[in-house]
Amino acid sequence: MQVIAAGKAAILAGETEFDFSGLSRLDSSAVAAMIEWQRQLLTKSQQITCLQVPAGLESLIRLYGLSEQFATHASVQTPERH
Repeated sequence: MQVIAAGKAAILAGETEFDFSGLSRLDSSAVAAMIEWQRQLLTKSQQITCLQVPAGLESLIRLYGLSEQFATHASVQTPERH
């Protein structure tokens, strides 16, 4: 929940780009956070931009059929885990 709250605070401060290069542990909670952040941004007619998305997170995004909802850039290589 701290991650979601931190993202919401960043959005309130005007941020739309999120850098995921620091992620070391990936699971569906990362996707849940992204969905919540996207929901917040859509109320402002904006969209989240995801930078340095680890391959495992990008894989989860595809698995859940969310590729069109999230603009991802410059994937970094990390082991994939689901």
